[in-house]
Amino acid sequence: MRVGLIFGGRSGEHEVSIVSARAVRNALEERSHDVVPMAIDRRGLWAGAEVSAEVLDRSGDRTDSVVPFEGMDRLAPSLLGGQLDVAFPVLHGPYGEDGTIQGLLETLGVPYVGCGVAASAVCMDKALTKRLLAAAGLDTPDWIELSRHEFRAGSGTVAGACTGLGFPLFVKPARLGSSVGISKVETPDGVVAALEEAFRHDTLVVVERGVDAQEIEVPVIGNHEPRAAVPGEVVPGHAFYDYADKYLDDACRLLVPAPLDHEERERAETLAVAAYRSLGCEGMARVDLFLERGTGRYLVNEVNTIPGFTPISMFPKLWEASGLPYAALVERLLELALERHRERAG
Repeated sequence: MRVGLIFGGRSGEHEVSIVSARAVRNALEERSHDVVPMAIDRRGLWAGAEVSAEVLDRSGDRTDSVVPFEGMDRLAPSLLGGQLDVAFPVLHGPYGEDGTIQGLLETLGVPYVGCGVAASAVCMDKALTKRLLAAAGLDTPDWIELSRHEFRAGSGTVAGACTGLGFPLFVKPARLGSSVGISKVETPDGVVAALEEAFRHDTLVVVERGVDAQEIEVPVIGNHEPRAAVPGEVVPGHAFYDYADKYLDDACRLLVPAPLDHEERERAETLAVAAYRSLGCEGMARVDLFLERGTGRYLVNEVNTIPGFTPISMFPKLWEASGLPYAALVERLLELALERHRERAG
């Protein structure tokens, strides 16, 4: 098939996207697909096929080895002429994982890998995600959401509301990924600075009560009959699993599979599929859970609709541990994309 591989983008996860796309391209070529690289620069301009291919060729497998580039067009010509059999967006974060690129592809009638418009938009918004999970009866850490307007109108009152959750707190931009803009706050005097940092990245912020827990990640794929891979565990090397821990150094440990007993593993997989269904996911997603120490209770942290596909990312590593190697996983995602497109076409 002729596969449009879309990567880069305007978000703070631009470099991560390029590293993921390098690995996806290799897998697609391994399965003999014709890959059309489609890079989007930080301004939202699309580069031509030659520049896009050069970005993948010259970049390395770490975010600090990605080469800069500039696009030229408001939209890639290959999207308009019916030249693609399917698109594979590898755009982490805003303007890619949030339903925007999915809406464009729907408008153009191009089949694409991953969740649809609504699920992509909901899962990108941590506040909306938590509301829907709560409506489905699925537990998440205690939280509040705050707008930039509320913060500017009364930062003291807002800080007090955050303190009421208890410490430690995690302060997060509501619509960003890869831990960009997230702060761990241990004492009341750090709340305002953490909020200011989060509001640098988004106009909406989620503040969560910290949980003493194992961090469990469960990949899920499927349309009507989603299934989960074996869970993995992230053991952060920093105060929490931040951007540097994920992509820049080797401080964290990724346990594949997670050291869970049979009952804990089954509960994790069942909960991940339930969260996936409750948010309307299709194609793929990675469901991040907390296994609370002391209580044994699982909490849903968040759901990522375009998880990392880098060589060290948990999503492909856990599927490989479940018997679905990287290239076969990519092939299955293409099949799911075409299956959904055929169904919608009637």
